[in-house]
Amino acid sequence: MATLKFLSIFIIYFAILFGLVHSQGLQVGYYKKTCPNVEEIVKKVVDDYVSLAPTLAAPLLRMHFHDCFVRGCDGSVLLNSTKSSKSEKDAIANLSLRGFQVIDAAKSALEKKCPGIVSCADILAVVARDAVSLINGPTWQVPLGRRDGRVSILSEATTNLPTPFDNFTTLKTRFGALGLSVKDLVVLSGGHTIGVSHCFSFGSRLYNFTGKGDMDPNMDQKYIAQLKTKCKPNDLTTTVEMDPGSFKTFDTDYYTLVSKKRGLFVSDATLLTDTQTKAYVLAQLTSAGSTFFEDFGASMVNMSKIGVLTGKSGEIRKKCAFIN
Repeated sequence: MATLKFLSIFIIYFAILFGLVHSQGLQVGYYKKTCPNVEEIVKKVVDDYVSLAPTLAAPLLRMHFHDCFVRGCDGSVLLNSTKSSKSEKDAIANLSLRGFQVIDAAKSALEKKCPGIVSCADILAVVARDAVSLINGPTWQVPLGRRDGRVSILSEATTNLPTPFDNFTTLKTRFGALGLSVKDLVVLSGGHTIGVSHCFSFGSRLYNFTGKGDMDPNMDQKYIAQLKTKCKPNDLTTTVEMDPGSFKTFDTDYYTLVSKKRGLFVSDATLLTDTQTKAYVLAQLTSAGSTFFEDFGASMVNMSKIGVLTGKSGEIRKKCAFIN
């Protein structure tokens, strides 16, 4: 048992080290000579789509998050399934992702200007940044130079992606295994300030929290009553705004909701169970004390460096949904 525990720790350490070594190949302005207008081209595409449909920003951000947590930020979440195997895109957690057409449009535009140069993984990282910025969120410099992975496996997404049901210990382990800190955990959770959620992601908190037909005592009971008017037991189709009233705007309201025990997920509520994450939540409640926008950019950069492929590893896909 001790040997297995040591081996597990070693594997996690090696995975983190491997990702950090590879991330050293990333740099701001990576395409300065080979495709100097890459970010302007991508931003134009994102502007065109998100200005017409602001609700695309949340799934585009989530798509980048889900990409990085499985095999690193290698664009594997973009790959279609084949006849012989199901890809990450078909995992239950990814079925609600939207915005793949934005990535494809950006790739198409770049292939016309700089064929075979810019990876889909880099495009996704830039799209996520620009989508957030367009809905009044922060912006940040994105280090580029990722290459695209050739492997995408459904079961790995099922196993590795954080879930709405994770407690703090589980979340800390998941983030830590990828080299992300507790601060990154609480900051990136703030991405829940935009978007919607299906009722089944939190329905047990309303109707059957411990299997006895009870409600979650860690959720505001008045809020539960409100949610029950929208979400019926075993509701698989209805969606609810994650940040009611401003779910299309990137702001600090998420932390206000969490502080009032009105976060939708167990993974939101659990931020109040740890001293460090609770202190961060409370610090964001005043505009004078909030550092969320600056922190979010920094944590997004940290996440975007997870397990990247650089140099001669991987490939530069011609189409983001298919390996070459």
